[in-house]
Amino acid sequence: MRQELPERFLEEMRGLLGEEADTYLASFDAPPAAGLRVNTGKWTPEEAAAALDIPLRSVGWAANGFSYEASQRLSRDPYYYAGLYYLQEPSAMAPAAFLPVKPKDRVLDLCAAPGGKSTELGTRLRGEGLLWANDISASRAKALLKNLELFGIPNICVSSETPEKLARLYPACFDAVLVDAPCSGEGMFRREPEMVKDWLARGPAYYAPVQREILSQAVTLLRPGGYLLYSTCTFSRMEDEENVLWLLAQHPEMELVPLAGFAGACGGIGLSGCLRLYPHRIAGEGHFLALMHKKAEDRCGKMPCGPDDGLDLGRANDSGGGDSVGRADGFGGGDSVGRADGFGVGTSADRANDFGGSSRGRTMKLPPEAAEFLARCRRHWDVNRFLMKDGSIYYLPEAFLPVRGVRCLRTGLLVGTVKNGRFEPSQALAMTLDAETFADSVSFSHDDARVVRYLKGETVFLREDEPERQGWVLVCVEGHGLGFAKASVRTLKNKYYPAWRMQ
Repeated sequence: MRQELPERFLEEMRGLLGEEADTYLASFDAPPAAGLRVNTGKWTPEEAAAALDIPLRSVGWAANGFSYEASQRLSRDPYYYAGLYYLQEPSAMAPAAFLPVKPKDRVLDLCAAPGGKSTELGTRLRGEGLLWANDISASRAKALLKNLELFGIPNICVSSETPEKLARLYPACFDAVLVDAPCSGEGMFRREPEMVKDWLARGPAYYAPVQREILSQAVTLLRPGGYLLYSTCTFSRMEDEENVLWLLAQHPEMELVPLAGFAGACGGIGLSGCLRLYPHRIAGEGHFLALMHKKAEDRCGKMPCGPDDGLDLGRANDSGGGDSVGRADGFGGGDSVGRADGFGVGTSADRANDFGGSSRGRTMKLPPEAAEFLARCRRHWDVNRFLMKDGSIYYLPEAFLPVRGVRCLRTGLLVGTVKNGRFEPSQALAMTLDAETFADSVSFSHDDARVVRYLKGETVFLREDEPERQGWVLVCVEGHGLGFAKASVRTLKNKYYPAWRMQ
């Protein structure tokens, strides 16, 4: 691999690293580190270490992040299908770990696919506030959506839009913005050698202006007092420190917040307070991070998305340009706390096509069959957050933003669909539940062969010594939800979402 690196790149790395350059180059002889990040909304790191029964080595920059031997095939483990962990290159865990996020925040991941950083940000919101995950590529945004739903993140909006359009529609609306920008990828050359070809074709001079444009839009999207985390997986000063300096010069309302270092991390080159990660210093690949804060008083004036601005939180996506909103495609999210009470039950034909018509405080009347099913979830539902479109029922985030005119793949939780008087729950609703939070569940042990059969879409049968079941049941592994099945005595008719099945 070392012989395939462009000489121009090698010269630049020698200039950056000096006497460490040879050690950096020697790192290409070592295999890339494999990483696992625990979904703390469902598991603790201690539970993960005990259940996976493989050596996990903690990384120094994420409390729930670990490296492990790459020979382990954790992507085919039932725990993975339960959304208990995300497989992520270790240094890529750093950006989400360093962005200040708390429950009830509105958080935007502007370049979010495939979702590793978004899943962590969403988990830290604990089902409160809003996670808006965007990627300009529609195909990549679909993978992003799946990963968020697999993790059981309830309060989401997933879009495929340009940063410029989002900035025009939602100025100063977000408490935290993550820009993990497209870049020349120098930090990933060991892990993804094919990126060298892209570097030769385009390189830092191509990406730096693109990154500056995205950063400018991110500043517009950020509210006064909010935080912007800029990260790349490249070593180029043009794409890293020089872009940060440019942003600070162009936007005096922004200030750099020094990041605390950790073992193996380096400071910025010519700009203290940033962090650089190198593969010869840590168990991971290359990365750059810079955190900035938007001063509370700036030239932006009144914050248009503040709590008293008259936003209609009952307004949802009207399918303006979206490619999958309103479809019964098995996606969605939801939290799992509280009791099942307070439903407004009745007909909703007058609301069926009104995905943007309710006002704050108005109770939507759920179809009786939907209300009956949702009452089996041991959680509280806010009836003011339900909306129905084309037979699909959605549960909007608490900190919902109107999304008219945005290409949106999902807004909030797709609870399920109603057709011909029957309610069918979504796959992702199952991912937000477990044996404690759904009234009727069947939980198999991790090593029970029926778990894999279920994940492959096969019919599953209960043993004679197991209780008979009837109707909708939640299928679990060790108590963690995998999906739904329709039970008839000892037969479980598989309802696992086909596109997610184990191959």
